[in-house]
Amino acid sequence: MQNIFDQLRKMSGGKLTQKQVNATDKLISFDQQAVNDMLGIKDQMAVSDFGINLICGFEGKRLTAYDDGVGVWTIGFGTTIYPNGQKVKKGDTCTEAQAKQFMQNDLKKFEHAVNEAVTVSLNQNQFDALVSLTYNIGSGAFEKSTLLKKLNTGDYQGAANQFDAWVNAGGKRLQGLVNRRVKEKELFLK
Repeated sequence: MQNIFDQLRKMSGGKLTQKQVNATDKLISFDQQAVNDMLGIKDQMAVSDFGINLICGFEGKRLTAYDDGVGVWTIGFGTTIYPNGQKVKKGDTCTEAQAKQFMQNDLKKFEHAVNEAVTVSLNQNQFDALVSLTYNIGSGAFEKSTLLKKLNTGDYQGAANQFDAWVNAGGKRLQGLVNRRVKEKELFLK
């Protein structure tokens, strides 16, 4: 941008008035969102601190691997697969620092899944709720869900109502999942 002003100074005999600088600024400035829209580039959202705390509250912290109730070994804040691609197994342990590292890795995967799958605009609360849901049900289930289909048609209320469908694990309705979906749905609707 400095080169533009240098060239304009040369053309005008060495000096620019403030009016000329302002007009040039206006002329060369652009709307980054408009450029991204033209190029088909979608902003990548990240889960907020509130969203992270919400997920941590639902997942809890366990430094020794445990069966999540449907035969999936889990550790830390809900991690089922380590960053190196290995599955969590019975007898595994971790430190609190490792649990946080595992969660950060998991969050990136689920943020990416939501960012890629959703084609409509989201506010931060909606994004956080969707990442929390996806963190719990998995990317594959989210990508195939009726919730996502409704959302991508712009049916935000219909999508919100679909949170209620994700309350079973191993074929059983679990009160913990009912409670989680109520909170996620409330957040999504804010």
